[in-house]
Amino acid sequence: MDNNQLDLEQIQNFKGKYPKQLWYLFMSEMWERFCFYGMRGMLTVFMVTQLLLSEEVANLRYGAIQAFVYAFTFIGGLFADKILGFRKSLFWGGLLMITGSFIIAAAPQKFFYIGTCFSIIGTGFFKPNISTMVGALYKDGDSRRDAGFGLFYSGINIGATLGGLLCVYVGKFHSWSLAFSLAGIVMIIGLITFLFTQRMMGPIGLSPLKNMEASKRRLIEYAVFIGSLLMIPLIKILVTNTRYTDLFMYIIGPLTLLYVFYEMRKYSKTEKQKLMAALIFIFFSVIFWAFFEQSGGSLSLFALNNLKDNLAGVTADPNVVNNTANSVFVIIFSPIIGLLWLWMSKKKIEPNGVIKFGIAFLFLAGAFYVFYTTRMFADASGKTSLNVFTIAYLVITFGELCLSPIGLSLMTKLSPKPMWGVMMGMWFLASAYGQYVAGILGAGMAVAKENATVQEKLISYTDGYKQLAIYAVIAGVVLLLISPLVKKLMHEIK
Repeated sequence: MDNNQLDLEQIQNFKGKYPKQLWYLFMSEMWERFCFYGMRGMLTVFMVTQLLLSEEVANLRYGAIQAFVYAFTFIGGLFADKILGFRKSLFWGGLLMITGSFIIAAAPQKFFYIGTCFSIIGTGFFKPNISTMVGALYKDGDSRRDAGFGLFYSGINIGATLGGLLCVYVGKFHSWSLAFSLAGIVMIIGLITFLFTQRMMGPIGLSPLKNMEASKRRLIEYAVFIGSLLMIPLIKILVTNTRYTDLFMYIIGPLTLLYVFYEMRKYSKTEKQKLMAALIFIFFSVIFWAFFEQSGGSLSLFALNNLKDNLAGVTADPNVVNNTANSVFVIIFSPIIGLLWLWMSKKKIEPNGVIKFGIAFLFLAGAFYVFYTTRMFADASGKTSLNVFTIAYLVITFGELCLSPIGLSLMTKLSPKPMWGVMMGMWFLASAYGQYVAGILGAGMAVAKENATVQEKLISYTDGYKQLAIYAVIAGVVLLLISPLVKKLMHEIK
């Protein structure tokens, strides 16, 4: 079967709850997320235990690495929209992620940063464009889109669970080289899955330059590939010198906003208002991810130092629990929440996107209050309950499910099709700023002195979590208060 045997209308006129192409994208994304979350789960623990960085510096570098991962999703989305198309972007991104994993595996302490830079660029090309392809499976106004993104999000978290569990466990207790190799191997599986199923996508994801003369198009594409490789030494400098990261983050956000405003000139008043609503969602998502992404930074170190290894009567490594609990809960509850939105839509009682976002912040606040209460279950040495810690992840999961898959869906609902890649990139760029701020917040919670006791670390981190709970409540209330204004800008889109 070739690409022309399925047209877009055939794909979008599917029966039932989900298009079959969603399952193919689900599988590709699942393995990519194994690679990504496996790498993410290892970052701070590896930097503290193997590179012997202080907790403060490790938090800052974690924030920088994750910020660049998501910052480059904007660039990846832009190149996909204008030059490569979603499919070639995915393939190139996957190759770079595989290369990065095996570079680190060759000599983890020596090649950690250079391999990480390959993964940063690779994720930038892969991540926003597969999410955009999910949106393209649905017609405008199809009420099944949120449920589709909910299922897709479940696939993300199956991969995240397996990666967080296996890579961290193998790294901590067996071999860091083997752990990083594992991330590369599963990414190969993900890329092969995509190559063998892309023929079912019809015209979705083809290059916007497909009608250009082939030799000229290839020249432009090769320029993108070579240019992205030439960025790697620069990224290495930025990641390892976090003061340069600050400068980059101060520049990239305003520049991308200016670009979006420039593109908005082409569209009608209604389309501009929808894009403004999308930007409001993006702004609040920065705040959400700045808190949520403590999971890879301060919460990872909290798990390393302050948690007992008993979960519901079973011995469990706290770092493995920290890296998998949220994903397990998402796998369980994401399809259920997606079906709940469908049921509420049929009853005409489904809350709009901004209300869902407001509810997400209230769950976020509740979760960080539970993280704070872990201090009440600590023993004299400063070690506390893994059970209470895990309950906090259950609460935070409901917040995530009210925001992240809904946000992915809203970017494709509120954006004109020629801007889907860019706006999905903007959504992930918001995650970049969230990760960046998460690193700063985590560094602020870390105890400054080198020989701090476990008890001192417990008090320092949990005090910080209490503050985050308060700020999350404020953000949630603000969102609920402005919901009528944002709803007006959305023009009946939920």
